[in-house]
Amino acid sequence: MTLAIAVLLLVLVAAGIWLWTPDKDRASLEARYANGPQDFVEAAGLRLHVRDTGPRGAPAVILLHGLGASLHTWETWAQALAIDHRVVRYDLPGAGLTGADPTGDYSDERGMQILIALMDHLGLQRASLIGHSMGGRLAWRFAAQHPGRVDKLVLVAPDGFESPGFEYGKQPDIPATLKLMQYVLPKALLRMSLAPAYADPAALTGELTTRYHDLMLAPGVRAAMIARMEQSVLKDPVPTLQTIQAPTLLVWGEQDAMIPVGNAADYLRAMPRATLATFPRVGHLPQEETPAVALPAIRAFLAA
Repeated sequence: MTLAIAVLLLVLVAAGIWLWTPDKDRASLEARYANGPQDFVEAAGLRLHVRDTGPRGAPAVILLHGLGASLHTWETWAQALAIDHRVVRYDLPGAGLTGADPTGDYSDERGMQILIALMDHLGLQRASLIGHSMGGRLAWRFAAQHPGRVDKLVLVAPDGFESPGFEYGKQPDIPATLKLMQYVLPKALLRMSLAPAYADPAALTGELTTRYHDLMLAPGVRAAMIARMEQSVLKDPVPTLQTIQAPTLLVWGEQDAMIPVGNAADYLRAMPRATLATFPRVGHLPQEETPAVALPAIRAFLAA
């Protein structure tokens, strides 16, 4: 029995060593995924990874990505919008090349403080906001709290209403298996977790999977993602949504398996100035999966 236990322990240790996934070197990640030193901005005590493109005198649009993503998720939309808009996108704290927030605070309140600081640093008094999923929640909360800084809202499958495991007023219970990703995150396992976000499996290419994997392995990012989830205590969004005056476009993939398109009805009831555009055969990430499909509706909305 003693020998059997010793062998089992040896196997478990060997498996742990084989699966252990250390952080990647920051310098090599920046060399691959940043355009150079000009990509980094100091604001709110953070070194933010930022892309700022398009005509400086044009109406500004700020793009806010979702959990686990980075500013790269917007690449196609950013290029198209930059023809006639100043387009700003950045890695939110705890993501990508921005990395962990030294304060350890990943609340929406801290997110709004950082967004204000970035806008002030860039000299943007007002901007339209495009937010996806978690970034969508940050966008609509910012529009409610700072109406004088927001022109229009585009909410792409926004987060905010309660769902199983994320109830109002309760700290979410993060499974221990999810917390293990801080130490064990093989690329194949990450691909399995990303797959449900795409209606078309072919949209999750090897290159896209590698980018997500690399940037999640940036120093401190995985621990920051866990901290953000633990700090996401939701409250009923309806009273806040009802105060938003900015014209709003809701964008949803009809095959979204992460935040179902049925949630759009909750937003439409709460937001009198909101309209909805849905797209068949599209999942949770229209900006990546079928960027050309939703883009005309967004451009028309921003131009109206």
